[in-house]
Amino acid sequence: MSNIQLITNQLGTHLLKQIESASSICILTSFSMKSGVSYLANHLKKAAERGADIKICTGDYLYITQPEALAALLDIHENIEIRIWRSNGTSFHPKAYLFQNDTHDCFIVGSSNLSRSALSNGIEWNLSVSNESDNYNEALEQFLHLFYADQTVPLNKETLENYRINYNAYHRKHPNLSAKWSEMEEKDLMLPSEKEIELQPKVVVREEQEAYGEIKPRFAQLDALEELNKTLDEDYNKALVVMATGLGKTYLAGFFAQKFKRVLFIAHLEEILHQASNSFHRIMPDRTCGIYNGKQKDGNADTIFASIYTLSMQRHLKAFKPDEFDLIIVDEFHHAAAGSYQRVLSYFRPEFLLGITATPDRNDNKDVYAICDGNVAFRLDFLDAIERKWLAPFKYFGVYDDTDYSQITWLGNRYDEEELLQLQLRDDMAEKILQAWLDKKQTRTIGFCSSIRQANFLSTYFNSKGFKTVALHSKQVDIGRQDAIQKLAGGELDVIFTVDLFNEGVDIPAVDTLLFVRPTESLTVFTQQIGRGLRLYESKSHCVVIDLIGNYRNADIKLSLFDTSEKGSNRTLEPMLPELCDLNLDVQVINLLQEMTKKKQPRKEKLLQDYQELKLELGRRPTYLELHLRGAADSVQYKQEFKSYHGFLAWADELDESEKRVYSRYKDWFIEVERTGMAKSYKMVVLLAMLERGPKRWYDPITPEEAAPFFHHYLMVKEHRKRIDFSYKASKKLWDYNEAGVSSLISRMPMSKWSGSSKGLISFQDDIFKLEVNVDKEDENILYEWTKEVCQYRLHWHFERKGNSSIN
Repeated sequence: MSNIQLITNQLGTHLLKQIESASSICILTSFSMKSGVSYLANHLKKAAERGADIKICTGDYLYITQPEALAALLDIHENIEIRIWRSNGTSFHPKAYLFQNDTHDCFIVGSSNLSRSALSNGIEWNLSVSNESDNYNEALEQFLHLFYADQTVPLNKETLENYRINYNAYHRKHPNLSAKWSEMEEKDLMLPSEKEIELQPKVVVREEQEAYGEIKPRFAQLDALEELNKTLDEDYNKALVVMATGLGKTYLAGFFAQKFKRVLFIAHLEEILHQASNSFHRIMPDRTCGIYNGKQKDGNADTIFASIYTLSMQRHLKAFKPDEFDLIIVDEFHHAAAGSYQRVLSYFRPEFLLGITATPDRNDNKDVYAICDGNVAFRLDFLDAIERKWLAPFKYFGVYDDTDYSQITWLGNRYDEEELLQLQLRDDMAEKILQAWLDKKQTRTIGFCSSIRQANFLSTYFNSKGFKTVALHSKQVDIGRQDAIQKLAGGELDVIFTVDLFNEGVDIPAVDTLLFVRPTESLTVFTQQIGRGLRLYESKSHCVVIDLIGNYRNADIKLSLFDTSEKGSNRTLEPMLPELCDLNLDVQVINLLQEMTKKKQPRKEKLLQDYQELKLELGRRPTYLELHLRGAADSVQYKQEFKSYHGFLAWADELDESEKRVYSRYKDWFIEVERTGMAKSYKMVVLLAMLERGPKRWYDPITPEEAAPFFHHYLMVKEHRKRIDFSYKASKKLWDYNEAGVSSLISRMPMSKWSGSSKGLISFQDDIFKLEVNVDKEDENILYEWTKEVCQYRLHWHFERKGNSSIN
């Protein structure tokens, strides 16, 4: 009869019992520590002496396995077969124990490596499955496949010595890693087991807790408490503390709360409430804590941890007197501007209001500082914390995403989801993401997606390629949030794809890789998500950030979040990074960000009301395409009234002196690009192919052969809707065109036709398409940017109009 058992502690006792009677023993563990080998050694030796078949496979990933552990394994018995998995930088995280005798089989899989901590007192989850022959046989087959794989080598004196050399070399480069593991193992050996605690006098137990578990302010908390105390001394009744994720904001609040009798802690996530309750209880075990949410209504506790969604309801709010609480703490205070928070905060009259957050800036432009009367008592962002070695350093990889986000409708604070999904839910896009991840990842990854459908799609795709991932979101029913977190932390999952669940309140210190596969719509959210990977952890030297960057909004300013130099330095592509941090950008990303940076236009006077309103909303001069997408007036009216968008800017005195000079010199060119006839997109696609060469070369002559690859890719590969321009019979065979055929089409249509209608501004002779405009070197950048701005606008407007007409 089959039996399934969840083991959450003291796994070692279960293993020892199985070893005693097993005739076959297979152990697969990613890391092995001397303490864990010592724990099992005598029982394994006895099993080997009675003839049991024993196979042990462990790994060298990050050189966490101790050479002393391997030496100890060799010393148990000569008949035990041991092999080492050579990871070559690829994560290796299995944990499985298989046992079999004549009447019984059992395999245990879960989170426990071969260390005393994992086998005894550590917080681990393992599942034991007995008498399930089919499952056992499959597990054994998979074990043997790994055990004898080409990536494994037998453990002997020679391979042990080779491993020891590599181990020492690795830890010379990462000196803190081995020390932390050794300290952890030593602590585990010194701490009593649960049975020992029961038998010892209370005073001994108390001393052990003080030695290893006493909660005291540390790091940034000490500085923040000092500043908050000064705030109290100066008779302020409100303050905001900004501390990066991972520095212990909740513990800080708990330490500060010791000064007050009755405390209300408000948050918007259930995880935050329960975590905060546990933290406060550790700091103040003599005080009562109560949860006040949809399920519980513990309204009489000394400290109440309340859901803002429950508390903001009138009947729950009025259950408390306005002066009920001496201290009110609002966690993740950047949410305080929401109406529900305003309702609660305007009702209560505490002695002191404390806001704590990692990211105070709200993209809805609500002023949270005003709620605290502008009193920021203490601020330490994640860059400062990394420099002080309170958070892990990062290695950032900007991977080029060729998705054209300019074609997707912007809805004020986000992209239209359906339009975005049309570009995201493609196998070629998923494969590119997978390859970027495989090339740069470490061991445990959170992937941040823009929608539930994208998270599900990527999880399914990664799983189809043999990886262990889940999509975790509000509609997930197959796996619970805590279960997924445990599996990721324990190495049983490679990736959790999520939408916004891990922005706040959930800490998984073991996460060492972040994968961003969404356009960055909010810099606040991006900052929160970066913080998910920066927590210090024993085996983590740094966090890898893999970020797909395309031409979406905020792409050109997001890297400023990593800049430690003075604000306003605008070091977009060369931010001044904290020590031990790296930033690596694909060449295409550098080109893209440079282009986007150059588009930042002066923010000057305004004239027409619609233009003024949009400029105020953006805080800068809108681009032509932005004017079209977000302006109140029809963008065509600017061309009709002023011949070109830049003509309007000149008329409105919105240009600086250099721009005025450029507009005056090249006015006819801007009008030509703006007004040339476009039954199809071909003219602008050829122009865009020229612009791809950059500000200094875009106006050089180009041949049809040179333009053909870009022309074909742009119209036939990048976006499906652009193929509408090939709907007529002569072009239906474009898929079959070779390079010469595409070149012939280009020369026949856009190049020759535009030359004939351009009034001498463009020529096409001897198969050479040439701009007949003398460009002064000092005008190159502005001329390039404005030409590209008009070109992009006209292409967008063209395909938008074509798409609408096809739908109608």
